[in-house]
Amino acid sequence: MTIDDRTGLETLSEDECWVLLESHHLGRLATVIAGQPEIFPVNYHAEERSIVFQTAAGTKMASAVLGVGVAFEIDHADALYHEGWSVVVKGDAYEIESMEERLAAEALPLQPWAPANKDRYVRIVPIEVTGRRLSQA
Repeated sequence: MTIDDRTGLETLSEDECWVLLESHHLGRLATVIAGQPEIFPVNYHAEERSIVFQTAAGTKMASAVLGVGVAFEIDHADALYHEGWSVVVKGDAYEIESMEERLAAEALPLQPWAPANKDRYVRIVPIEVTGRRLSQA
C-alpha cells in the first residue's frame, strides 16, 4: 500500500484498479466536443484490460472516436464513513467494426438503460490507469 504524503490518499495499483473496473458496470465517459468538455454516463464491461460500451450514433459516439483521447471514470463514496475510491482510465477509443470483434461485443453482458436503439460498440484502449482510495482505517 502506498500513501501519498501530500494528500493522504492510498494510490491503487493498476491490478487493483482493474479489479474495481471489472466489478462495476456504470461509469462516466469524458470527451471533448467543439473544444468543450462533456461527460456521459455509460454502462460498460471491462474485459482484457479495456472498456467496452454500447451506444447509438450521435454526439457521444462521434466525440469518443474522434482520435483526441478520452477519459473514463468510476468511483464509490461512503458519505457516512468518509471513505471512497476513484479509478480513471485515459486512452483512445474506437468503434468496434470487425465482424469477429463485433460478435464478441454483442455477447458481452451489456444492457443499456435508455430505451434508444444502441447498435454501436466502442472500445477504450487504456494508455494510463490510475486509482486512489480514501480510507479512515
